[in-house]
Amino acid sequence: MDYPMGKINEVTLQSKELGEDITMLVYLPANYSPLYKYSLLIAQDGRDYFQLGRIGRIADELLGKKEIENVIIIGIPYESVEDRRRKYHPEGEQHDAYIRFLAHELVPYLDEHYPTYQMGMGRALIGDSLAATVSLLAALQYPHTFGRVLLQSPYVNEQVLSAAKNFSQPSLLNIYHTVGEKETVVKTSSSKNKDFLTPNREISSIFKEKRYSYFYDEFPGDHTWTYWQPDLKRAIKLMFS
Repeated sequence: MDYPMGKINEVTLQSKELGEDITMLVYLPANYSPLYKYSLLIAQDGRDYFQLGRIGRIADELLGKKEIENVIIIGIPYESVEDRRRKYHPEGEQHDAYIRFLAHELVPYLDEHYPTYQMGMGRALIGDSLAATVSLLAALQYPHTFGRVLLQSPYVNEQVLSAAKNFSQPSLLNIYHTVGEKETVVKTSSSKNKDFLTPNREISSIFKEKRYSYFYDEFPGDHTWTYWQPDLKRAIKLMFS
């Protein structure tokens, strides 16, 4: 069945925090109207989510079936592998500035230009791998700004584990978290092989123990879009139903 298709536009925002122009993809649902209110789903690795994840088509279908609330999707692309690491990796030179960009520049811009709910639970962050890591760390730092986080195979190190452990307001966050059972040897951008599964299981126990509002699942696959793409429909349905 064909569902009414939303529109995808490009929007450029000047970032003082990052000292550059950020060009983003903005998905507006087929029935978009300034008379309705919309939740926001902000995707790091934004172009990948639209092209490889087909997130716009998934939203068209779920909105067409009235299975999710009204949502606007923002995709923030990265320029290069180096640029992605600088912004997304917990030790990246622009990591803190990128999180400030999300909270202090992007959110006010979106609230001004679109009819949003303007509260934490009305905004979600999504990412895969390092893009999931920066999404989680942004939500832990600004839980009143970002109330929902969708994590697909996040990169988890000691810094990320301790941020989850030391976070004092778990009731503010709603987390969706999946990882592949075969993610034991993952080739990373630093070209070292890493075990993603074990640290993901560790952070999962922290989320459960600290009683975050939390969904966790392990899929029978590896660290690729082959598995993240089909997982996306359930993720969006669960978080926005």
